[in-house]
Amino acid sequence: MKNVLIVLGVIVAAAAIGAIWVISVKNGLIAADEEVNGHWSQIDTQLQRRVDLIPNLVATVKGYAKHEEKIFTGIADARSKLLAAKGPEEKAAASAEVTGALGRLLAIAENYPALRANENFVRLQDELAGTENRIAVARGRYNNAVKEYNRKIRQFPGSLFAPGMELKTREYFEPPAGRVAVEKAPEVKF
Repeated sequence: MKNVLIVLGVIVAAAAIGAIWVISVKNGLIAADEEVNGHWSQIDTQLQRRVDLIPNLVATVKGYAKHEEKIFTGIADARSKLLAAKGPEEKAAASAEVTGALGRLLAIAENYPALRANENFVRLQDELAGTENRIAVARGRYNNAVKEYNRKIRQFPGSLFAPGMELKTREYFEPPAGRVAVEKAPEVKF
């Protein structure tokens, strides 16, 4: 009888340790997934902030550069694409297009000295530069979280549980033209 109790105790202890291990691994995978989601949300927030700044910047420039309609149309199209984009790959491509359109918009300011001196334009330009920096930081944090998450679901023991939890590798937020294209904000020279 004593031996049976010892064997039962060992079995219960082993089952408890196994259950704790399973719970720990699954919770770690869930935490990594949520970390990626949280960092993606930060990128989305900053991209939305940039999109929200664009109409004010365009309105300010329009007052000075009424005949630059092609640039304004390009910005509106790029902004619409970014708002409609889904997932890291589409958002990265649309973001690169917005960056190019904004670069062209800010470049025309060189032709309008009064615009360069306009307080509203300067403030919006500073806010836009700050947003570009925030996007770069959020992108780096997101990509680090994706790297850690992908590692966890591909390595043992996560690889045992990820398929059952329907966890799949996540995309990095990389620009279509290469990482260098979005690591720095558009350069504007006066």
